[in-house]
Amino acid sequence: MRAEGLPEFPTLGQDPEALQKQLLVFTRDITEIYKRERSRAEELVTALREGARIAVVSDAGMPGIADPGAEIASAAIAAGVSVFPVPGANAALSALIASGLSAEGFCFRGFLPSKSGERRSALESVRTEMLAIPAEAAVTQIFYETPHRVVDALADVEAVFGESHRIALAREITKLHEEFLRGAVSEVREALAKRESVRGEMVLLLSGEVAESAGEAAAKGSVADAVLALMKADGLDEKDALKRVARERGMGKSEVYREWQRGRRR
Repeated sequence: MRAEGLPEFPTLGQDPEALQKQLLVFTRDITEIYKRERSRAEELVTALREGARIAVVSDAGMPGIADPGAEIASAAIAAGVSVFPVPGANAALSALIASGLSAEGFCFRGFLPSKSGERRSALESVRTEMLAIPAEAAVTQIFYETPHRVVDALADVEAVFGESHRIALAREITKLHEEFLRGAVSEVREALAKRESVRGEMVLLLSGEVAESAGEAAAKGSVADAVLALMKADGLDEKDALKRVARERGMGKSEVYREWQRGRRR
C-alpha cells in the first residue's frame, strides 16, 4: 500500500517491526502477526465489526502472498467484511517477467519445505505433474526460498530435475542489490555455493519444459519394461520394483506379478 493512502487508517496490521521505524508512525502496532496469525486475525475482525478501518501493509512485497495477510483477508471475508486490494510490488510476478522463462503459463507454489526429504518429495510431485502437461502448454514453476537454505534447495532441484534443467533465481527484487542468476540449475548452485554468504529473499523459478528419463519413458510400456527400467535406473530389487509399478499403475500386486512373468517368457 502506498504510504500516502495510510493516514486515514488508525489501525494497521504490520508485518516486520522495521516498517514502523523506517517508514511510518502508527497509532497502534500489530507486530506479532507471523507468530499468532489466527488469534490476531480474530482480534482484527472483531475490531472491524465494531467499525474499525484496518490496513494490512508490508515493506517486503504484496501482503497476503505467502504471507500472514492472507489469514486476515480470509477471516474478514468470512465475517462479511469488505476487503479491498491496493496493487503493489509482488516478488513472484516481478521475477517471472525478468526470468527469461515462459510467462504464458505459471504456477506459484509458495515456500518449499524446509527439510530436504520433504522438499525432494514435493519436487518429485511437481515434476510428475509437469510431465503430465503437453510440452506446448508447459508451466513455469515459482517458489519462494530463504537465503540460508537456497543452496540445499538447488541441490534437491538438481537431483530431481537433472543438472541441466533451466532455472532462474531472483534475489532482492526491486531493491538496491537486485540480482538474477539464470541458467542450468547446476551452474546456479555452484555460483551461489562459492559465495561466503547469501543474503536477501529469493524467488526460484523452474522451466516448465521437463524431459522424461529413460526409465520413465520405458515405464509407459509393458509391466515388464517398467519393472526392468526401475531395477536399472533406481537400483531396486525385483520385489520393490513390482510394488512400485503396482502402486503407480493402480494395479494389484498379483496382477503385476503375472504380467511380469508373461513378459519375461517372451
